[in-house]
Amino acid sequence: MSMCSSSSVSLSTKSWIVHSIVAGAAIAAAIGAGAYLGRYRKFRSRVVGIIPARYASSRFEGKPLVNILGKPMIQRTWERAKLASTLDHIVVATDDEKIAECCRGFGADVVMTSESCRNGTERCNEALQKLDKKYDVVVNIQGDEPLIEPEIIDGIVKALQAAPDAVFSTAVTALKPEDAFDPNRVKCVVDNRGYAIYFSRGLIPYNKTGKVNPQFPYMLHLGIQSYDSTFLKIYPELQPTPLQLEEDLEQLKVLENGYKMKVIKVDHEAHGVDIPEDVEKIETLMRERSIS
Repeated sequence: MSMCSSSSVSLSTKSWIVHSIVAGAAIAAAIGAGAYLGRYRKFRSRVVGIIPARYASSRFEGKPLVNILGKPMIQRTWERAKLASTLDHIVVATDDEKIAECCRGFGADVVMTSESCRNGTERCNEALQKLDKKYDVVVNIQGDEPLIEPEIIDGIVKALQAAPDAVFSTAVTALKPEDAFDPNRVKCVVDNRGYAIYFSRGLIPYNKTGKVNPQFPYMLHLGIQSYDSTFLKIYPELQPTPLQLEEDLEQLKVLENGYKMKVIKVDHEAHGVDIPEDVEKIETLMRERSIS
């Protein structure tokens, strides 16, 4: 009888110990996760918006200074960016004194960068190193998007803050059928979790008929993108990659090196200025929307 009683106590004790270990582990895990997420939120809390701008462009020289209904295009982009709630600071990064003088004239902070920057991402990185304050997230705001919506800026910032495995975030919108084969309109495909698979100047996916499938939701890449600031420092050190060079798309260097890129889908009428003919389209749209 005593042996039976001793066994019961032993089993009960073991059960209690196992339960305590499991409960303790769960509590520890919860505390650890909370502490990690707390650190993570703090790590990516400081955000700077950088508008890279260069005068020399093969397709449209002097594009940032082109007049759009009475204002330089870069001023219109800057004014839209200032409406974003997630940005702690906004600067223009340029290698051209004419652009710098223009931007200072309407109140923008300017960082002068070298002519050796090969793309906007490298220009953002150089500007970041010259800023007095430290930032966790850098938003590369394309200067040729004078109608960029501040909600899109906020969206890609929040997407990067919520994806600790990503170093980069960007946005896409629905592709118009007439833009399907325009190499100036970059297309994007994403996986089921919202991470980028590929970007191309050609139509992707491309079906065997060689025609646009009106039922397929093709996606157009919007030029705006944000980076983890630590990754941005690494980016210029990465060697150019075959796909990047072939497509002439800097996003592909990120993907080819195995980094993750978060993509958000937005409802946005893409109105970037790639060539001089696009200016009239933008002005017509602004008049229709009564944008002064």
